[in-house]
Amino acid sequence: MKIVIAPDSFKGSMSATEVCDIVEGSILKIMPTAKIVKIPISDGGEGLVEALVRHQSGEIIKIKTKDPLFREITAIYGILNGEVAVIEMSAASGLPLLADDERNPLKTSTYGTGEMIADAIRRGCHKIILGLGGSATNDGGLGVANALGVRFYDQNMELLAPVGENLSRVRTIDTSQVKPALQEVEIVIACDVDNVLCGVQGAAAIYGPQKGANSEMVIFLDQGLSMFGQLLEKKTARKLVKLKGIGAAGGMALPLVALFKSQLKSGLDIVLDEIGFEAAIDGADMIITGEGKTDAQSVMGKVISGVGKRGKNLNIPVVVISGALDDGYDHL
Repeated sequence: MKIVIAPDSFKGSMSATEVCDIVEGSILKIMPTAKIVKIPISDGGEGLVEALVRHQSGEIIKIKTKDPLFREITAIYGILNGEVAVIEMSAASGLPLLADDERNPLKTSTYGTGEMIADAIRRGCHKIILGLGGSATNDGGLGVANALGVRFYDQNMELLAPVGENLSRVRTIDTSQVKPALQEVEIVIACDVDNVLCGVQGAAAIYGPQKGANSEMVIFLDQGLSMFGQLLEKKTARKLVKLKGIGAAGGMALPLVALFKSQLKSGLDIVLDEIGFEAAIDGADMIITGEGKTDAQSVMGKVISGVGKRGKNLNIPVVVISGALDDGYDHL
């Protein structure tokens, strides 16, 4: 038998690679001649770099960058075939980098993630795959854009620090210091939520509290995102504020989509396409997938639903091993 093991990570417990190894060991005890194909999967958030670097024999790059509070840290990203960079924003701008009492989306920034993108471009990468998720920020992408050369000024033409509390103060967006090479780089942003920029389903209202925002901060940040988004709409003549997914990770993708060659795409589809998943499962007798908790959200572009759909297309049975079942899992 050919059995494909293709799980997500079990968040807080095991990486997808660890799950693959455990399942493989159990199968081989009973079926020692089975052909096992292990494909750890990420939906574009946690584990994106590991999943793609592992499958494509990529290279891990370590660099000095900034954490959400501008402190120097070492972060990693991957390069595939010498020209495609895979970056998880959480590596430099993630919530786990902060202590609980440091969480404050007025003061945090995505600047470090921008430094990682800039480093990849200096190394000759022509495409960036950027995974959103797990962010400590609500800066509307001020930080990432600033690290790429964009400058933001207030009404008095004073240079603004790229943090959430300054969103509402931006009056001028200066792109004159952006390197021309950046405009030729394709940036694919892995995003699996539909949140718009602001309002009741916006970045601040939905995700602000987990990043340390109280009710007053949520209102202030929401207003700032709205003002900054409208300013970018005027500058680019593009509809941005109500674009589905633009509210992910504190609106980080906003200036990337507005000012650069960027597009939002399902993280899972990016991963499955990059690793050639359908070719890998061809001829399989069974696929085993899994995740930490299976519920209504699992249907919404998560690993097990994507793996399940592609298995179904090829008439391959798919088994889910889950850490927990919660409301809505039966829809799968």
